[in-house]
Amino acid sequence: MVNIATKIGKDVIESLTLGMYEDSRFIYREYIQNAADQIDKAVELGQLESLSEGRIEIEIDRENRRIVIYDNATGIPAEEVAPILKNIAQSTKDRSRNKGFRGIGRLGGLAYCDRLIFETSYKGEDIKSILTWDAQKLKAIINNRAQKEEAAAVIDDVTSLTTQKEDADTSYFKVTLEGISNDILLDKEDIHDYLAMVAPVPYSKSFLYKSEVYDTSKSLSQTIDEYNIYVNNNQVEKAYKTSIYEGEKNNAKKIDDIHDVEFFDIFNHKKELVAWGWYSISNFTKQIPKVNLARGLRLRKGNIQIGLEDCLVKLFKESRGSYYFFGEVHAVHPDLIPNARRDYFLENDTLEFFEHHLKVKFEELHKLYHFSSKMRSKARKIDKLVNFQEEFKEKSKKGFTNEKEKNKYKEKFQVLKQSAQKAEAELGRVSEKLQETSEPQKKIFENIVGYNTEPVEKIANTQLVNEPITKLMTDDLKISKKDKKLISRIFAVIDNVLPKPIADNLKDKIKEEFE
Repeated sequence: MVNIATKIGKDVIESLTLGMYEDSRFIYREYIQNAADQIDKAVELGQLESLSEGRIEIEIDRENRRIVIYDNATGIPAEEVAPILKNIAQSTKDRSRNKGFRGIGRLGGLAYCDRLIFETSYKGEDIKSILTWDAQKLKAIINNRAQKEEAAAVIDDVTSLTTQKEDADTSYFKVTLEGISNDILLDKEDIHDYLAMVAPVPYSKSFLYKSEVYDTSKSLSQTIDEYNIYVNNNQVEKAYKTSIYEGEKNNAKKIDDIHDVEFFDIFNHKKELVAWGWYSISNFTKQIPKVNLARGLRLRKGNIQIGLEDCLVKLFKESRGSYYFFGEVHAVHPDLIPNARRDYFLENDTLEFFEHHLKVKFEELHKLYHFSSKMRSKARKIDKLVNFQEEFKEKSKKGFTNEKEKNKYKEKFQVLKQSAQKAEAELGRVSEKLQETSEPQKKIFENIVGYNTEPVEKIANTQLVNEPITKLMTDDLKISKKDKKLISRIFAVIDNVLPKPIADNLKDKIKEEFE
């Protein structure tokens, strides 16, 4: 038997770095999760008292096409810099505990810059190590199809390691990407918004239900890892709010409010917590528009978002279902392992269990926003009666075109009254049933229907429609009876051929001429 030595070609570097991800912004997530792991380690070692002392600072310099990502955690000892930062996919991290664990994400920036520079200093050492990757040279080597270099040789060729003097009391890790070729990575506002939902950051100060989220996580013996992350000195916070808007970002108007949040958890047969989460309760007037940055149920592991906003859409009965909510699903079981792209989890029995129970929960949410739609539909029938009665009152004061027009109003009034009474009866049955059903539906019902306290029979002013004397629009005109009849006929023709708003306006103009 002949043993043939295994060779790993240079194209593997392209697959693991230059061609790994579809969204270029992922590089920020990768560097942040590595920094977060080191902050965790610094807290364990006593170098930082708590996570709140850790800082992850991102500086985006569009003019010079440079990005710098810095953290004040442990840094890397000088003797470990080359083994850690030159080797690919040889991470020593624990995949069940650490946020980054494959040892490939830190090189993702090679796809978008000319030079990738790692600078680090370890506390107690009076030097800093500087490892530089020549990304331009790497791309040229990979694109040269005439040569068949091995991956390790290529890495040695495009990297260089130097050291400089440093204060022995400092520790840090800094990533610098020079010569950025991708404009998206230099858009400070877009990157801030991206990290507001992807990064492990605190909830926005304007999110009124954050205390309830923290209390629930504590009751489940869970912690939500949060780090101080800054983009050009502006702290990043999760973008959850308690109002829902539509329109353009700088000219949006409020269309709904978050009235409460509900929580859920998933335990396996061993009574191990697999996942927990929360979702918002609103009137569900429509899908939450895109201008609301935090829309959709977001999947998170280690408080870092898995995939993008559409990650869990496939588990809903309707693809639109996720977008009726703000909310999070925190996957916590160690067997729920993010894949290399961090856009979902590796296939296993725990994932299958997780998906099954999420689908059950999402079926409840599906019923919830459809319940809201039905309640709003019935409430609108009562509102239509109220609004039409006001219109009837105004018309009665102003005057009808003729008796025929008044009769049309009376007929429409009776139709709306019957529809409102039927809706009232149905809402009454729902209200009784809700005494024995779920809390979310009660809240939705109260928010939508609660203001309709008067019975329809009392709302409907039957005396008005049965008034025997009909006031006509021509009654106040100072013209002869014959002319009044002619104008009434003209008004009737206008009513028949023009839309109501235009007809009313035209009749008012004609009336003004004879008053």
